[in-house]
Amino acid sequence: MQKDLDDSDRGIVTGQPVGATVQIVVDTLFARIKSEEYPTDTRLPSERTLAAELGVARNTVREALDVLESQKAIRRRPGSGSFVTYRSAAPGDAATASVADETSPLHHLVVRGILEPEMVRLAVVNMTPREINDLSETLSKIEQIQTDVDAFIELEEKLYTQIAEGTGNPLLASCYRLTIETYRQSFRTKLRRRNLTPKRMQDYQKRYNTLFNAIASRDVASAVEFIKLHLVEEQKLLLQDF
Repeated sequence: MQKDLDDSDRGIVTGQPVGATVQIVVDTLFARIKSEEYPTDTRLPSERTLAAELGVARNTVREALDVLESQKAIRRRPGSGSFVTYRSAAPGDAATASVADETSPLHHLVVRGILEPEMVRLAVVNMTPREINDLSETLSKIEQIQTDVDAFIELEEKLYTQIAEGTGNPLLASCYRLTIETYRQSFRTKLRRRNLTPKRMQDYQKRYNTLFNAIASRDVASAVEFIKLHLVEEQKLLLQDF
């Protein structure tokens, strides 16, 4: 993932000229990100803190952060700060990217239709009380989101990953993680962002609450029936895009 950055041992190559000081700040911050001094999904220090630490003006830091964001190393959230999104290349990344290139949205939905009903069934049976509690915490965070599409998608992926891991079947969980990675790298993600209006996010919040209640109450039939109906709705949404 993050092809703009994977082979940048010499630092980020910007799409337009920047000042020497800005480039130094960019390279310094990116080196910290690559070394996981600032790990993926963590928040960077504030602009004020970075400016004081690096001995530069805040507008220099701000410009460097602009570069990092344009290269998909970070993402800014208004009112929350800058968060690391860069992930270093793993051995399987190239293979996953190749699969993503060959996977259509319909292919992706077919695989979900195969995996998710059984995944949910096993999760209802096997999830521990602690895993259900963690799922509840993720759902609570999802329910707090009103307009932040990227944050919503991140938490949605986390919710599904927790369900997959809750099956107690590591191979099934690994297969499902591959569907998520494939989804991230395909153009379907752009369609997803376009379709996630505030109203639709509210609808999904209600749906996931229904799914959680079925899992928490160990109601296999309701949970499986729900996910099948949810997939039908996803298929309808897909057909609207084409």
